[in-house]
Amino acid sequence: MRDTKSQKDPIRTDIQPTSRRVGIFVDALSVTLNGGFGLRYDILRRFGCRDGAFPSRLNVYLAYDETRAKEDPNYEAKTERFCEVLRDFEYKVFEKPVENLQETEQEEEGDKSVVDVDISVDIIAQAHELDRIVLLANEASYSKVVKAAQHRGCRVELIGFDNVNPKLKREVDMFMSGYVIPGLLPVKSPYEWGTVGSRVRGVCYDFSDNEGYGFLRYLSRVNDRLWVTDSRSSDSPYNTVFAHVSQFEQDFDTAFLPSRDLIFEFNLVENEKGLVAEDIMLVSAP
Repeated sequence: MRDTKSQKDPIRTDIQPTSRRVGIFVDALSVTLNGGFGLRYDILRRFGCRDGAFPSRLNVYLAYDETRAKEDPNYEAKTERFCEVLRDFEYKVFEKPVENLQETEQEEEGDKSVVDVDISVDIIAQAHELDRIVLLANEASYSKVVKAAQHRGCRVELIGFDNVNPKLKREVDMFMSGYVIPGLLPVKSPYEWGTVGSRVRGVCYDFSDNEGYGFLRYLSRVNDRLWVTDSRSSDSPYNTVFAHVSQFEQDFDTAFLPSRDLIFEFNLVENEKGLVAEDIMLVSAP
């Protein structure tokens, strides 16, 4: 008799459940005020459903100045156009009128969103119907609702730009800077992200201050292998590029490198040594 145990396939890492359901929850004002101005919501939807998942909930929570809307037709029209675009991408928009919103926008302190209660309630109510939640927010107040969703078996991913609370980052299952997701924010470049000559964003994961060089890593494509950060793997969606100290912007202190918290924007140039980064500019820091 043949040994059927020896005929079994090795552990498969490419098998995915067939009924994944995704919920995307966006605090639109918080995103806009913290580096996410110009966010492409169609790209966000594709990222959230990157492994063939079904977009079960696509919720955008928009706080707007009701008094200003009555007095400023341009503001009202701009808000309405924004909502129409979101609905084209099948997002449900929750508009929350807030008086004196301009004062809220100008507060240097104040880490509490005007819609965080609405978002938290909806996440709790809907988490049992979801397999993955993609949250775009900044405040530490979301940490408890993240825990609650996780206790219901839901994976929670966080996308942020600037001023994301460290406690919230630690609580989620995955944090990714929105700056490094291809196409999520506009980049001034005539070439497609990741091609030679294009301008991309990434992190410096290895650098020797004594030697004066290191390596930058950028996301070249979006797939379900975001955890494979070693670009030498054929499964990895990341690429590595050489970075010389002379290409960093003037007055930048490379003693802070390497760092996964600093986000750089740079040009991809190919020479006899391979891909190199040129015109490296810091775009985000904690």
